[in-house]
Amino acid sequence: MVVHAAVSAAPVIRIVAAVIRDSAGRTLLVRKHGAAVFQQPGGKRDPADEDDLATLARELREELGCELVRHSARLLCRASAPAANERGYVVEAEVYEVAVDGEIRAQAEIAELCWIDPAAPGDVPVARLSREHILPKLGR
Repeated sequence: MVVHAAVSAAPVIRIVAAVIRDSAGRTLLVRKHGAAVFQQPGGKRDPADEDDLATLARELREELGCELVRHSARLLCRASAPAANERGYVVEAEVYEVAVDGEIRAQAEIAELCWIDPAAPGDVPVARLSREHILPKLGR
């Protein structure tokens, strides 16, 4: 007799995330209200059939008050890690390097902005997705 072990998979949150860099090569991280760690700006598709760049444009406008420069978007990676703010979930992200127009400011669900050197983030508490998958691709 063959016995199959139950496969327990964490529920998945699918997001689109942005890497925004300044002229010094630093990258922008954001901290949401009530969160302890910083992460890339971005978010979930809404509605579910929204494409990646439409999602990023909407999220950047809502959360940071800036506009995505659509032709600048370059897929950096696809990555997953335990979710920073939803215990027991895994986040799967499509990550794009993008340019933006306008002044970047924390608004809506964003409590704080932080510009870091991706090769040396210092003491900034960074979400695992950013720390383990995204920042290493930028620090080269």
